[in-house]
Amino acid sequence: MTGGHAPGASNAFDAARRALRGLVVAATVRIHRPVVGYALEEPDTFLGSGFFVAPNWVLTCAHVACGGEGGEVAVVYETAPGRGTSAAPGRVVATLPDRADVAGRALPAGNWPAPDLALVQLTAPVDDHECVYVSERPAAYYGEGRVLYAGWTENEGRLQVLDGTLTVQGTIGGWSSDVQMRLGDNDLPYGVSGGPVIDPERGEVIGVLKARSDHRPGGTSTGIEQLRTLRVPAEVAAEHSDLYQAVFHAHDRYHRDRQRHPASRRQTWTDVQGRLGARPGRTLSPDERIQLLGRLAELPPPESTRGLLDILDSLPDFQALTPLPAPRGWRDGLGALYESASDDGALELVLDYAMRAMSAPRPFVVPSTPDAERALWVWVWQAAQRLGARYRSGLAEQRVERLRRRDEAEHAAPDTVSGGIHPTDGAGGRRRHRRGGPDARARARSVGSVARPSALLELVRRGWEPDRCDWSVSVAAPGGEVVRLHQAERTALADLPTHLAGPLGEAFRHCDEPGRPALLQVALPHALLGLEVDNWQLTPGEEPLGALRPVVVRCSDRDLLPDEAFGAYGGGEPGGTAAADRGDGAGGAEGADDLDHLDYLDDLDAERRARWRWLHTHRAKAEVLDCDEGLRQPVPTVEQLRALSHGTVPVLCRYGDLRYEDDAEALARIVLGGYGVALWRRRRGRADAVCGEFHRGTIDGIAEPPTAQHLPEAVHDLRMRLRAGRTESFWADGVALLYDDPHQPLPGAGDLLEAP
Repeated sequence: MTGGHAPGASNAFDAARRALRGLVVAATVRIHRPVVGYALEEPDTFLGSGFFVAPNWVLTCAHVACGGEGGEVAVVYETAPGRGTSAAPGRVVATLPDRADVAGRALPAGNWPAPDLALVQLTAPVDDHECVYVSERPAAYYGEGRVLYAGWTENEGRLQVLDGTLTVQGTIGGWSSDVQMRLGDNDLPYGVSGGPVIDPERGEVIGVLKARSDHRPGGTSTGIEQLRTLRVPAEVAAEHSDLYQAVFHAHDRYHRDRQRHPASRRQTWTDVQGRLGARPGRTLSPDERIQLLGRLAELPPPESTRGLLDILDSLPDFQALTPLPAPRGWRDGLGALYESASDDGALELVLDYAMRAMSAPRPFVVPSTPDAERALWVWVWQAAQRLGARYRSGLAEQRVERLRRRDEAEHAAPDTVSGGIHPTDGAGGRRRHRRGGPDARARARSVGSVARPSALLELVRRGWEPDRCDWSVSVAAPGGEVVRLHQAERTALADLPTHLAGPLGEAFRHCDEPGRPALLQVALPHALLGLEVDNWQLTPGEEPLGALRPVVVRCSDRDLLPDEAFGAYGGGEPGGTAAADRGDGAGGAEGADDLDHLDYLDDLDAERRARWRWLHTHRAKAEVLDCDEGLRQPVPTVEQLRALSHGTVPVLCRYGDLRYEDDAEALARIVLGGYGVALWRRRRGRADAVCGEFHRGTIDGIAEPPTAQHLPEAVHDLRMRLRAGRTESFWADGVALLYDDPHQPLPGAGDLLEAP
């Protein structure tokens, strides 16, 4: 019986599997300590396995690569079966997590924190090695079945390469950005960590063997898409500025060039994928895909992850959820299309994406960029021949229009660095690259960060464990849509920066644009509004968050504020009249009071929105509430605060100092007074320290921007100047900004991380 295959089909498929195995083994390397000569054949110097992911680039596990000395390793590989091994020196250039993040921690061998990946760059050129083909789809989409693996191990005193199959038995981490696959049904000997994990149906590497299990056959693997979380450089002036883009552009160009090499008779990964019957995105052949990826890799990368996500969102037929980690390069965007493609519209979806990539804004251009755009257009036009004449005609018109709009935008965009004059690369008049990020003051005068997607961190204090909290990280769109990326429970407040480094990094990548770091909103209960989030360092040696991007706080328990704050109305309850004073004993009094209270809250909410609208159409005015020329004074009652003009921004000078009311109550009164914008500083000096400079600085700083929309950038600018040692900004040490938009309510109020 043939099982539904034509006679001979099974044999052809098995032959393709054997060819795939040969390609995998040829690209799999072993990692040694940096020694010379015959010592490279000694098991004592052997650290583990890895594989060539691009010419002169090796991917392995961090716990393998960092077993060398000072980040230096030796990479041993075979150029072809039976030709013996060769060795090349290598240097660890990146790890995930970063080596600095785990410095000082005791990490048993093979037990690095996830994702436990390392990139090794050869320090001497090698041109006779095979490279694996890396999937552009996240490993999380690989649900079940069997995978192939390869690696090196010691066998009878000799180092030998081996390969085999494993079953996928589930995941660790669920639908999150740090998902790992659980693998079983085969023993994984010592040394195979760092080797590739391959989807045998599509002929693509999808993961890296991370660890073997101590109590059952098998182990775990890390999805290769975790490399998307490599650190994003502040400025991308060339392809090599961004390690991720450099490696995968080289990967895609290598496989494209290998496929079209006229003198080679070796089987390529693309050939084998075709024999396996792979059909990327239900519409492309493996050859069409690699030709497309090769052309995309000739272009400069997307300006940012945010820009790439906007391109995907603009596709009329794109409906899939954004995978985690979010796509970062052109190949990642193509892979994201696969889950959305339908049989009857798959090709149009790919072509629409390619057209947008061809005409997208560039972080830089090089002399070959126009040729790369033309080459991509040639591919699109050839692929469109399978479609109707109407669609092809629309493509041609679309190309002209897209390029025209991009050129107009480039010439119209103000250059805050060079006074409106764009640096060009000659006769073409095209920008080469940005010479540096725009000045924060200039950004504050353009489109504020609040008008763009932002990162949202929500903290919920555990009442029975006040030193711990539950938290979540999300991406918030200006229109109010919130997409949660990560959440956790029972994290110690003191340990929050360490736990948040990865999730916040992913959220920032979703939102940041070149030279324009996204806003971080931190939703806190009123008792934690003084938490110094802006001073957190997510990784050792990194600048504080507040110096890297605008950071604001929001009040998450506005509707649950304590009685003592309500008691500050002057009458004892909201509305200003104590219930006992009514004294009429009427049976319906309680119900009437409830209705009055609801009416009062409605009025307060309307006031809050009116204040917000006024502040965002007019200049604001600072009002220092708790200090009069250095003399402490009580914060006004809620009713007194409500009486202040709509253009008022309350300022607290004595936060953290001895005062008439505690800090939490002072902030609660401001929140209950209907204010969505307020500023305070955390006092670190003596109670009798002079504060005149702070008063003058806030009055001028708050009134300078045209509207309150630009206050997050203005405060960020102050923090950067403070960090740079600019004396004129020292008055702003410890400043914090409440910026709580009533038109964008926090998601899931009251049910964040509710236990089952």
